[in-house]
Amino acid sequence: MPILNRIADRHEAITAWRRDYHQHPELLFDVHRTAASVAEKLRAFGCDEVVEGIGRTGVVGVIKGSESGDGVIGLRADMDALPLPEITGLPYASEVPGSMHACGHDGHTAMLLGAAEYLCETRQFAGTAVVIFQPAEEGGGGGREMCKDGLMGRFGIDQVYGLHNLPGLPVGHFSTRGGPIMAATDTFEIAVSGRGGHAAMPHSAVDTIVVVAHLITALQTVVSRAVDPVKGAVVSVTKVDTDGDAFNVLPETARLKGTVRTLDTDMRSVCEERIGDLVSTLPKAFGASAALDYRRGYPVTVNSERETAFAVSVARQVSGATQVDAAQAPVMGAEDFSYMLQERPGAFMFIGNGDTAGLHNPAYDFNDEVIPVGCSYWVSLVETALPRSV
Repeated sequence: MPILNRIADRHEAITAWRRDYHQHPELLFDVHRTAASVAEKLRAFGCDEVVEGIGRTGVVGVIKGSESGDGVIGLRADMDALPLPEITGLPYASEVPGSMHACGHDGHTAMLLGAAEYLCETRQFAGTAVVIFQPAEEGGGGGREMCKDGLMGRFGIDQVYGLHNLPGLPVGHFSTRGGPIMAATDTFEIAVSGRGGHAAMPHSAVDTIVVVAHLITALQTVVSRAVDPVKGAVVSVTKVDTDGDAFNVLPETARLKGTVRTLDTDMRSVCEERIGDLVSTLPKAFGASAALDYRRGYPVTVNSERETAFAVSVARQVSGATQVDAAQAPVMGAEDFSYMLQERPGAFMFIGNGDTAGLHNPAYDFNDEVIPVGCSYWVSLVETALPRSV
């Protein structure tokens, strides 16, 4: 199934929706304008049911096929932006200082809306399609909150699919794999306590800077020496600060912050345990002490094998047999679509955004040429998963 003619005809309109969302980015659960616009459009399309407020500000639309059927397929898009100033200079650049759609959620929302419009018009399937518009993917756990609100059971969803753009992958291409496709992400903060003193008399102090330096080096051994080398993991220290800024003072306290990313639940526990061991023992060798605050974030995003094979077959119908592969996956970023995949089988798919700035970059912009491909993929998933008898 190539790009659908009706989708191609609506490309300009869907692009206008996308650019409107881009101009008005909203963060985390505060996606009130976006959610209201989505709900209004779904009602105008003729969805059989539109429910707002799932997972605080999520929106769900229910579309029944022209034939009854037991199958219920869920399609999910995210709506929130990032707290990042935009530098694109585009005519439709963000009008909200310090916020922009730097991950393409504006495009994800627009593509799923385009698919919903088509499905409402044609209804060439037997069963039910549930379109899911989620808030707070960027660190707020909106997917988790929608699941807590009973998303899967309330709408009878038996399989669920997600789609995310990927810069560097050509437009019209898809990438995915069965099993782990995106990493779990955890954060840690380490507070080091020593004894402050004069920089000219280090023997009378316990230098927290030296302790921090050794901790940073030791943390690099977590992946290189504690993690199975065939299993992916990343430990990164992303911030260091102290309680002073004078040139001649050895600070009393210092702090580290960082992230841990893993593709395996066992290795996730190994990393947490190993970091805990280093924090509890290494500073003592210098006469210092340290406290660890380790917080688990999104779990590993794990595609179920059967649904992934199905999603790949559909992507090949849309894009051509040679344009779907696993070369770009897995990715060590995290995704809270993982919570939905913990409740129902399904697959997370990457779609090419072309040669653009990377995700979470202030120069990023979603490529509107992707829209017909993404919309056609969504429609094809529904019509292929829930075929009519005639």
